This record gives sequence, C-alpha cells and structure tokens, in this order.
Amino acid sequence: METRKQQGRKQLVIILLALLAVNFAGYYFFKRIDLTHDKRYTLSQTSLNIIESVQEPLYIDVFLEGEFPGEFKRLQDETRQMLEEFHAYNPNIIFQFVNPLEDETQREATMRQFYEKGMTPINVTVEDKGKSSQEVVFPWAVATYNDKSTKIQLLKNMMGATTAEKVVSSVQHLEYALAEALSKITTAKEKKIAVIKGNGEMPDRLMADFIKQLRETYYIGPFTLDSVAKNPQNALKFLKKYDLAIISKPREKFTEEEKEVLDQYIVNGGKTLWMIDAVHIEMDSLYNQNGTTLAFPNDLGLNDMFFKYGVRILPDLVKDEMATPIKLASGSQGSESQYQDYTWKFAPFAYPDPSEYKGASHPIVKNMSGIRMDFANGIDTLKNNIKKTILLQSSRYSKRVGTPVEVKLDMVAEEVSQKDYDGQGDIPMAVLLEGKFRSNYENRLLPFKDPAYQTVGKPGKMIVISDGDIAKNQLDDKMQPLELGYDKWTGQLYDNKGFMMNCVNYLLDDNGLINIRSKDVDLPMLDTQKVHDNYTMAQLVTVGLPIAILGLFGLLFTYLRKRTYSK
Repeated sequence: METRKQQGRKQLVIILLALLAVNFAGYYFFKRIDLTHDKRYTLSQTSLNIIESVQEPLYIDVFLEGEFPGEFKRLQDETRQMLEEFHAYNPNIIFQFVNPLEDETQREATMRQFYEKGMTPINVTVEDKGKSSQEVVFPWAVATYNDKSTKIQLLKNMMGATTAEKVVSSVQHLEYALAEALSKITTAKEKKIAVIKGNGEMPDRLMADFIKQLRETYYIGPFTLDSVAKNPQNALKFLKKYDLAIISKPREKFTEEEKEVLDQYIVNGGKTLWMIDAVHIEMDSLYNQNGTTLAFPNDLGLNDMFFKYGVRILPDLVKDEMATPIKLASGSQGSESQYQDYTWKFAPFAYPDPSEYKGASHPIVKNMSGIRMDFANGIDTLKNNIKKTILLQSSRYSKRVGTPVEVKLDMVAEEVSQKDYDGQGDIPMAVLLEGKFRSNYENRLLPFKDPAYQTVGKPGKMIVISDGDIAKNQLDDKMQPLELGYDKWTGQLYDNKGFMMNCVNYLLDDNGLINIRSKDVDLPMLDTQKVHDNYTMAQLVTVGLPIAILGLFGLLFTYLRKRTYSK
C-alpha cells in the first residue's frame, strides 16, 4: 500500500516538473501553429518586424460590432483573429471592438463624425427567417500610437462585386491593411519625394488627397525646374537628394536642360513616377452647347527620353467597351432635368486580372479592384536591357483612336460589334521599368556641361502611366478635395489611391509591405439561400444531433456502469 502511495507521489512530482518545464520553455521559446490550409494566420516577416517595433501601448478601436449578416460576421471574426495574432506577438498591441451606434441618442452625431473623418458607413440588409431589416455597418478601425493615429479600411470597395466577394478580398487584404497602418504611426519618416513643378503640372488641390496620403509615410515637397535655366548643375545636385520624383500631368514642353537634369537623376538611381497625357483633351471641355471638343497631340518633348528607356507613349486615345460610367442629362420631368448613367468608352476601367496578362500578378496590382482611367493613351514597349512589366492594360474589347479627332458626348449611344475590336485590345496603359538606364544623351551633344555626367549608372526604377489624371481627386461643393478614386457624380469609388500608393511604395523599395498583398486566402462562405431553404434541417444537424449523441452516450455510460458495479 505504501509503495503505491510513493509511486503516486513520484508520478505527481514528475508531472508537475514536466508542466513547469513546458511553461518555462514556452516563456522563452514562443511558437504559434497555424493549422489553416492557406496559412492565413501566419504573419509575414515584414509584419513581425513592424509588430516588434511597437515599444509602447498601441490601441486599435475596431467598429465592427453589432448585428451583422453572415458575411460581415466573418469579416469581424477574421479581423479579431488577426488582431489576436498581433497581440500574441506583442502585448503592447491592444484592441477592442466597439459599437459606435450603441447610444441611440447620439446616432446622428456619431454618423456625422464618421463622415467628416472619411469613414463612410454602409447600409446592409439582415435576413433572419425570411424577415429583413436594415443595419448600418462601420467597416473601419482606428489605430493610435502616442500622438499619432490613422484610420484602417477593413472592407474593400469593389465595383460590381457582391458582399461575399468583397469580404473575401478584404480578408486577403487584412494583414496588409493592419501592418501598413501600424507602420505609418510607428515608423519614422526617412524617404523624400519631390513633386516636380514648372511645366504646367497638376495643381496641388487636384492631387491633394494623394499628397496627404504620401505625407503620412514620407517627406514630400515641391521641386521647381525653373531653377534649371539659371544653374542646372545646382538644380541636379538638389534633386539628387530626393529618393523619388513625381511628374504629374505636365502641359508645357520640357527644355533640353530640364531633360538632362531628369535624365541624370534617373541614371544615378533616382526613382520616377510619370503620369503623362500625350493627347490634349479635358472632360470639362465637352460640357458645352454642342457636346464636342477636339483631341490633339500634346508634344512635351519627352519622346526621345522614353524611347531611350524602352517605352513609347502614343498620341492616341484608348477606347474601351469595359469602361466607367458618366452621368448625363437624359431628359426632363417638369422643371427638373433627369440624369442617367452612360458608359464612357474614353474612361477605361482597368482591372488587373492575372488570367489576362502576367503583370496583373505583380505585387503592385495583385488583389486590387478596378482603377479608373481618363482619356488614357496607348504605350508601346521597346526592346532593350530594361525589364518591363505591364501593370495596367485595357480590355480585349478596346482599340486606339488616332488624333487629332473630334470627341462627342453622343458617342455613348453608338453601337459597335465585336469585329470592331478584333486584334486591337489589351493595350498597355501603365508600365514598370527596372534596370540600369542608359542616358538619353549618350553619343549626343550635352545641353549643359556636367563634370559628373554618366552614360550608365546605378540600377533604378520608374513607372510610366499614360494618364495624367489617374491621381486627380474631385472637389466638393465647397471646393474641398474628395477622396482619390471617388466619383461624386456616380457615387463609385475606384482603387486609384491604392494603386498610386503601391506604385510609390514599390519604387521606394518598401517591398515588404507590398508583398503581403500577394497572400491568397481561400475563404469559403455560406450559401445564404441554401441555409434559408434548409433552415430546419440545419438546426437538427447542428443543434439536435450533438444533443442526441450526447444523450445516447450518457444512457450507454449509465447502463455499463450499473452493469459493472451491480455484480
């Protein structure tokens, strides 16, 4: 009897020591196991680096709380689990789920505050046993660290997509959205961006939202090329201090001296983002009594530079059947005009589809929704030593329209057939170039003497977009900038801002964050119609069957116990 007691004590001590050893090892050797087949909770090294950099409490308020349909409940659960993963790696990351409309007396004031901060809520229909009701959902979160805060969009806006499709895409985008937000408020600014001025570029207020977004992560300032005329060597010296130069919709021709400054900046490894209109035409010029305007070539003097680097922007217009809508007057009812949406074929809807072209799998555009273009031009790629990746292209049902040409609003009513586009579609409209660029002035007389002139230098990158308005935001009634990508006339929100930010991040070598976008998540969703049709059977299987099995097990256990101990 004593031996049994000693053995029992010994086993207890061994178990306690083993538990202490496991806990001790777990404290020093942290490891989480992701059992999902798509590894959706396995954080990338970039995310882990950002999480580890949080040295003080970082608070995240998630507004996905309340009664939601199944799709939003799934988004809520996925967001919670992703944040739990963040918190597990760093307890300084603290989050809570908040219902902003919990206080009904403050409902209107709360809604107004969210609108003013750019966090637009959405109305959803909740179906329950054939009954439907309307609920307001705020698919947003706010992260705060010390005196900095940033908003996080949890639900991606995808034109024409169902709620389930939006949720799946949003879950794929979730780690990127959270990691990017944490990076903004925890990482000190390092890179510098120059917005080139002096050749009739886009006014600041028309790209204010893009600039505002850039300022959250980078230093940004104007750089005027007017100084090139006085002292080109000094202008080049100052431009080289910037990591990226943005040239947005210039209208005036570049001088040879200005081109040499830009050329030597590029050859020496400077990154450039070009948004160029090779055709002069504006949408506003169509809203006249005749509804017509003339589109004609816009010679900026940059053709030889682009040709040397490996691309050519053609002075034509891309006409695409897969286009975005515009709102036009269709008649009148009484004293009020009636408006209707029409497909405007000179505003291509660029949707990066990996099944259509290889470049759509690039981290810059992968998992993105559609981007709105406006009077875009075609781009030809030329053979040289530079690697070229087509980021955006028109659909297969598109073609090039040469200029000069008269453009009319009544083109929205024209009828076309598939034959009109045979062999003409898939026109590049945004191209990434990477490699060692050779100088445009190689074997040519230099516009100005530069002792540091180089024919070929450091590896560099540039993105050429044949649409000067891709980063243009609209203005509201008070002439204040709206969100980039939002069309106030049709109420559509396109992914222009996401695309532009990805371009900048990639050019500035912030590739870690962009590569998170490449993660593919397989998120099966319930078929709500099947659930409704088989509601009773689903209840029996999910609720009744487990209870029946448990009851049967209890009866069997009681019977066997009685039979064993009754002897």
